[in-house]
Amino acid sequence: MKMDWNKQIDKMINITMNENYGVVYGKENENHPVFYEIVFKTGKLISAFDEGLLLEASREQQIYNIFVPFASIKCVEIY
Repeated sequence: MKMDWNKQIDKMINITMNENYGVVYGKENENHPVFYEIVFKTGKLISAFDEGLLLEASREQQIYNIFVPFASIKCVEIY
């Protein structure tokens, strides 16, 4: 079933993702990379494409645009 995401534009969504890993450097483990799993992406849906969704989110007083490919999405909650 294909969903018309354009009806959800400007709504807040929370995406539960399939496995997706990132790396961050810090003081832990004597400056060796610390791996973490990125499980959720939350933001306002600002656009939908054939390949995925574009979210707008803020972190540390900055606005970010996040593109999430449909292949990475496990579940979506719409507020």
